Amino acid sequence: MDLNFLKNKTILVTGVTGSFGKNFIKYILENSEAKKVIVFSRDELKQSVMETEIKDNRIRFFLGDVRDLSRLERAFHGVDIVVHAAALKQVPACEYNPMEAIKTNIMGTANVVEAALDAGVKKVLMVSTDKAVSPANLYGATKLAGEKLTIQSNAYAGGSATRFSCVRYGNVVGSRGSVVPLFLKQRSGGKITITDDRMTRFWLSLDQGVRFVIDCIEQMEGGEVFVPKIPSTKVVDLARAIAPDAEINIIG
Repeated sequence: MDLNFLKNKTILVTGVTGSFGKNFIKYILENSEAKKVIVFSRDELKQSVMETEIKDNRIRFFLGDVRDLSRLERAFHGVDIVVHAAALKQVPACEYNPMEAIKTNIMGTANVVEAALDAGVKKVLMVSTDKAVSPANLYGATKLAGEKLTIQSNAYAGGSATRFSCVRYGNVVGSRGSVVPLFLKQRSGGKITITDDRMTRFWLSLDQGVRFVIDCIEQMEGGEVFVPKIPSTKVVDLARAIAPDAEINIIG
C-alpha cells in the first residue's frame, strides 16, 4: 500500500489504545513518512504500555477525553488528519449505562467535529460499526447518531477545507472484547455460552481493518460512509470451530 499521501502529515487518533489503534499507529509509523502521530485517549496506563511497545520519536501521547471540548481543541492544533475511534463499545455496558454511552459516542463525536472545524483539520474519519445499521441496541443507536453528526458536519464546514466521512467495519477477529478470546477461555471448561443461535457476525482480521481505514482516509472527499465487503459467520459455527467438543448453551 502506497502511503505517500501521509508524507509530512500530522495524524491524531482518538481512543487509540485498543487493538485497532495500536496496530493502526504501528502500521503508519513503519510504512509512511508521517511527520507526527498523536495518541489521544483517557487511559494513562494503556498509554504508558504503548510507549514501551512503540519506539518512534514521531509519536506523541496526549491524555484527554472526547467529552472535553477544550482539551480536544488544544490537541487538534496543527493536525492534518483525525481518525475518531474513541467510543464505549461493549453492548451490555452501554445498555446499563445509557447516558455514559450517549456522552461519549454522541456528544464526544460532536466535540470532535467542533474542534476539527475550529482547528482547520483537513480530514476527519469517524470509525463506526455494522451495528449502526437498523440498530437493535443502544450502542448501535449511538454510533448511528454519531455517523449522522459526522456526515452532516460537511455542511457546517462551509468554505473551509475540513471534510468528514465515516467507515464501518465488522468484528475484528481476536480483538479485545470480542467473542473469540471468550470462547477460547470457555473451551477449557467444556461449555460455551451463546445468547442466540441465530446470531451472525461480520469478521475481518486486524490487518484488514487497518488497511481498509487507511484506504478510506486516502479516498475520502467528504460525506462518504465506507463499508467493506467482508464475510459473515454464524456465531454457533464459530463456537464449534473453536471448541468442537464443548457443549453449547443458548442462554438468551
